[in-house]
Amino acid sequence: MAATVVDRLDGLKEQYITRPSNPLKHIYAKVLEGQRISRDEAIEVYECDDLLSVGILADTARILRTPVENRDYVYWVHNFHINPTNICELNCKFCSYKKGEKSPFAYAMSVDDVVDHVNQYSAKDTLSEFHIVSGLYPEQGLEYYVDLFKALKKHFPHVHIKGLTAVELDYFAKLAGITVEETILTLKDAGLQSLPGGGAEVFAPRVREEVCPSKITGEQWLDIHGKAHKLGLKSNATLLAGLGETYQERIDHALALRDQQDLTGGFMCFIPLNCYYEGNKIDPAHAQTGVENLKNFAVSRLILDNVPHLKAFWIHIGEKLSQVGLNFGVDDVDGTVVEEKIAHAAGTESAEHMTKQDLLTMIWKAGKTPVERDTTYQILNVYPRPDKID
Repeated sequence: MAATVVDRLDGLKEQYITRPSNPLKHIYAKVLEGQRISRDEAIEVYECDDLLSVGILADTARILRTPVENRDYVYWVHNFHINPTNICELNCKFCSYKKGEKSPFAYAMSVDDVVDHVNQYSAKDTLSEFHIVSGLYPEQGLEYYVDLFKALKKHFPHVHIKGLTAVELDYFAKLAGITVEETILTLKDAGLQSLPGGGAEVFAPRVREEVCPSKITGEQWLDIHGKAHKLGLKSNATLLAGLGETYQERIDHALALRDQQDLTGGFMCFIPLNCYYEGNKIDPAHAQTGVENLKNFAVSRLILDNVPHLKAFWIHIGEKLSQVGLNFGVDDVDGTVVEEKIAHAAGTESAEHMTKQDLLTMIWKAGKTPVERDTTYQILNVYPRPDKID
């Protein structure tokens, strides 16, 4: 009987979006045919006030690109965030985390400090991922991260090291006087296994010149990820919405990622992030509404037909909106996120981490099946919906 109800609901969705008056019905037809969405069509989706149709479009795209047996899966990972220092040479206007070297709030962790810190986590034996990003601090250059990754692999060999943004890799290469490729290979030999998607912000030169003029360009970010892909490392990609960018610039960002993925194929997941404004220099008038966040999910899923997964990072978006996002093309909510610091420094009101049970409950209550994964989306455990959810 449940299957009949689901079939009926799906039929009602199709009936709704294909009605003659629906302005997005032609895009729905393209999605069904597996055709690529154009820039102009993505603009139509952003400009459409019919949020139900937007969600149907994106969720249809997700369903058609997912094996039948996995279509209600929502992925999460047991991960631990490591930020070795908050000292940084850059002055990005949106960053509330960075401190100057002489600040009383500045810190820099030694390799032993990091290992000891992880050892204090009671569930360290069940971790599957370290997420490591930090400030640009010359005292913690390439040699520091080689030593750090080797130590983490020695003490926690079961944990995948996902670390260092393209911005950091570029910085370390320049400090060491070597190429980015040589930097990546050196770190890979030390234990690096994949790259996070940070540092992308918005690729539009207009926006970068305003909010992070000293950071590498969007083209450089794409090039470094392409190099990593060719050297055997998978990576993620992000967009930081709410910097004053237009939705057309968000679309161009996604299209650039689609083009790069066509070339090197290494992006595992795209994460539309949400800017916060406490303690930084971005005008909070640029803040995203819930509807805008949902449209960011939907348009990303529609454009990025070659990137397997779309994440609602609950730390940035919040638990409730992350649940809604699961009907707008999202199939991942990140994970336990033990000790996230960067978004919290900017004012996100979400918890600093989530227990396994809370994650499962959040996903079950959205009508989905929680799936614990590793960093590269290998399935570790599937958690069927219980008869009763507390």
